[in-house]
This record gives sequence, C-alpha cells and structure tokens, in this order.
Amino acid sequence: MSEPTPPFGLPAPPPRPEPTPAAPSQPRRRSPGILGTVLIAGLVAAVVGAFAGIAGYALGRNFDSRASAAQVTTPSTSDTVASTAQPAIPLTEGSIAEIADRTLPAVVSLLIAGGGQEGSGSGFVIRPDGYLITNNHVVGLLDEGGKLTVVFSDGSRTKGTVVGTSPSYDLAVVKVDRTGLPVIQLGDSGQVRVGDTAIAIGAPLGLEGTVTSGIVSAVDRPVTAGESVDDVSFINAIQTDAAINPGNSGGPLLDGSGRVIGVNSAIASLASGADVGSIGLGFAIPSNAAKRVAEEIIATGSSSTPLMGVQLDTAYVDGGAKVQSVTPGSGADDAGLESGDVIVSVDDRAIDDATELVVAVRTYAPGDRIEVTYERGGNEQSTVIVLGDSQDG
Repeated sequence: MSEPTPPFGLPAPPPRPEPTPAAPSQPRRRSPGILGTVLIAGLVAAVVGAFAGIAGYALGRNFDSRASAAQVTTPSTSDTVASTAQPAIPLTEGSIAEIADRTLPAVVSLLIAGGGQEGSGSGFVIRPDGYLITNNHVVGLLDEGGKLTVVFSDGSRTKGTVVGTSPSYDLAVVKVDRTGLPVIQLGDSGQVRVGDTAIAIGAPLGLEGTVTSGIVSAVDRPVTAGESVDDVSFINAIQTDAAINPGNSGGPLLDGSGRVIGVNSAIASLASGADVGSIGLGFAIPSNAAKRVAEEIIATGSSSTPLMGVQLDTAYVDGGAKVQSVTPGSGADDAGLESGDVIVSVDDRAIDDATELVVAVRTYAPGDRIEVTYERGGNEQSTVIVLGDSQDG
C-alpha cells in the first residue's frame, strides 16, 4: 500500500457539472489562433534539445569563464570617495525582492552527468522530506546511467535520485536524503489571468539563483516539445515574457504572492542549437497538472495520462480535430464517437486542431467526465466521455 502524501496546498477541484443538452447547430467562427499554435509548437520543438540542459550547461560554463576573465577592476588612484554606511532597507512584503528572498532557499540547481555528456537544469522543493519537481528532459541523460547532483542555494550539494518521470507532461520527481527543507507552496494555476505578475527562478546558463520577472502573457497555450515520438510532451502552457533561458528548465514560475503557478519548460526562439535564448516567449507547465503528476509519482513511482480513446487525423486542417479511428471499449467508443467525427469543443473550450484537443484533454485526470461537441454529417452533437488512462513513465 502506498504511503499517503501530504497535500501541496491546493483545494480539491469542485465537482464537474453534468453536461447540458447540445444547443441547435450554429455556424462557428474560427479564431485565427491556429496559425499561432502551429508556429509556437514548431519553434519550441526546434529548440527543445538545447533546453534539455546539454547546451545550457556548456553555455553556462563558457559564460562563467568569460565573466571571470573580465572582472571589473577599479583604476589605481590615491583619490577616495567618501561613503556613509546605510542601514539595511527592510523588504516590502509582496515585492519581487521579498518573494525572491523567501523562495530562493527552496530552488535548486541540478547537475547531470551521463552517457559521456553533461547537463544542468533547475528544480524546486515541494516537500520538506526531500522531494523536488523538475522537467523530465532535465534528467533525461540519466537514462543511460549517470550521476545527479542537487545544488542548494547555500552552495551545499547532495546526491539526487529520480523517483519517477512523466514524458507526456515533461515532469519528473527527484528525491534527496534530507529533511526539514524549505518548500514553495503550489498555487492554483486555474486562477491565473493574463497580465498577472510572473516571476521565474532558476539557473539559466548555469547562473544559479537567477530571478527574472514579467507578466503572464497568455494561458491555455497549446505547446508541443520533444525530439522523438517517445518523449513528446503536450503542454497546456502558461506563456510569460519573464526571461527564461537554457538552464531555467524545471524551475518555478511564481505569481505575485510567491506561489508556484507553473514549471518552466520551454521557449520559442528565432535561433537554434547553442544560440537559443529568450525573446520573451517562455512556457510553463501549469501547477495543477504538476501537482497531480507529482503526487502520483511520489505515491506509486509512475503517473497516468488521461485518454479519450481516439486516434486523430493530424493532416486535417479545416478546423477542429478529426477522429481517424476509435479504440474499441474506450470512453469515446462508449460515448458513441465514430471515425470521421470532427471534435470542435471540450466543455467550454473551442478546439481548433488535433494538438489543442490533446492538450485540452491532458488538463483533466483519468476518470473525469468531459462534454465533447462534434460535427457529423453537417450537424453538431454533444456527448459525455469518461476519460481512461495509460501509465506514463
């Protein structure tokens, strides 16, 4: 029997209301967002290799060496400038300085060596008994065997062990043999609004304890990232203009109260390879998804991914997600979906393409009931699907 895990501070979601009968079919207005979705997904996928930490680590080491070689010096002179010692200015509660002072002790850097390569990333403590959250792609080098070192804000280091991963959500849980650790409370990403304060903490280019700030630029942004079918992640991302760079992966995105609203995971970039960097388009995995996945991994060593039970036609571009086939005995099969149906909404969320459908479904948990509206033969219909699950990681 799995040991119970303490809650991370999120209230249980309210029960999902029963679906109402479908309204008469109305012409739907397509948003122009589908083009933006495709461009963002492509750019993120193109840079995810660098964001996996390998390039971030190399750039960090080079940056550090250049910085040390270019230390600022003061010219030799007999003249001195008088100064008067000033008392320390107290931190204003809720300011970025106060939030950084409060949360930095719970943010860590991760150094990974494996398969003849080295990488780095970030993470943060979610339980005082040594459990941390980071990205799956940060610890990916350990698949070939290797060493994981966790570096705390005070400079101390200790060995880390991967408890479990979720490639589907690009999340991983790491355990260190320490107790009494400071933690960062998870917030409710479902309450995040465009324009809210966003604060990113991590180790971009190996520079530990870096704090950047901005706003939440968008929510529910469909993003895909990964270099192969086996590790592709579909993220219902929080977009931010807070500077995120290689090495920030796995670190927290905080709100204006210092609570985690996301796990920094990817960036869009106009460059590639070692030249990637922030252009103000960063993406984070929402904290509500991170909480569910982390709790499952801590309890069982693995996590589950919700499934409708359909295969989608990814070549379909006329708006909506076209069902290519239905898995016998799945939730979609029980709900009466058929090949050729075009799914146009899930609950109150419009669906523009196959990627957005996958991302939308992954905001739920296995066993949840979702109302799906679809087109068949020129008519709109609605049905309720109970989501199945597959073990991930």
